[in-house]
Amino acid sequence: MSDLKTSAENRSFGGTVSFHEHRSEVCDATMRFSVYAPPQAAEGPVPVLYYLAGLTSTEANFMEKAGAQRLASELGLLLVAPDTSPRGLDLPQEHDDYDLGSGAGFYIDATVEPWSGHYKMYSYVTQELPSIIESTFPALPDSRGIFGHSMGGHGALTIALKNPERYRSVSAFAPISAPTRAPWGTKIFSNYLGPDEDSWREHDASELIRKNPFPDGREILVDQGMGDQFLEEQLYPGVLEEACAESGQPLKIRRHEGYDHGYYFISTFVDDHLRHHAEALKA
Repeated sequence: MSDLKTSAENRSFGGTVSFHEHRSEVCDATMRFSVYAPPQAAEGPVPVLYYLAGLTSTEANFMEKAGAQRLASELGLLLVAPDTSPRGLDLPQEHDDYDLGSGAGFYIDATVEPWSGHYKMYSYVTQELPSIIESTFPALPDSRGIFGHSMGGHGALTIALKNPERYRSVSAFAPISAPTRAPWGTKIFSNYLGPDEDSWREHDASELIRKNPFPDGREILVDQGMGDQFLEEQLYPGVLEEACAESGQPLKIRRHEGYDHGYYFISTFVDDHLRHHAEALKA
């Protein structure tokens, strides 16, 4: 892509962490992402693992806080972390609340103005970003996994469920598992999608699993901290568990006493997620 700019590069565990920005055709705005290219990428294409971050995050949080590079360098995984919304805009209400607009793209395509012209994070993550990654970096196009945290866990689950042929593995940290029931989800959906709740359910992982579990029987890995301050009001892991049981969808959900919603939790268990994806992507 001709306008792709690299803002920083740093060596890490024999590979390279880099930060990039470009003008997104899908979002009609500036988009940013970070990449960790493992040492194996110098020899040829490697599997790609996309990480979707949570509310208020940027493309930097995962690369700076999760500590994933060490094991990714051993496993030969290319890590990609996009920003959580378009940038450089000034839409009405865009910067008023932490859970709407800037930093809160929610990995859906908005259909209601003023959001519909720019907030197309579903299309960006599933179409434009992979096209850039696979044409610019040594990435295997048929070997993609996706995972995420909180809002990004919701994004990873729904994107993988809606595109099982494009993503071979999926996992999540503390995902918003039933956003049609959660204040974060209903606020986003009512603003980005409007009042039609049928359209909301198309972006609810628990609802999607009830109708269409993964056809190949792949297992979903979920980690949840039991000291998470958002557990009861926003996350609903039990609803996800019930949906998987009803539909026969394999799920490994691990509950961890004392862990909260932040990157100390993520960094504790990120290696397990990398191994979960590497097993599927290298099969």
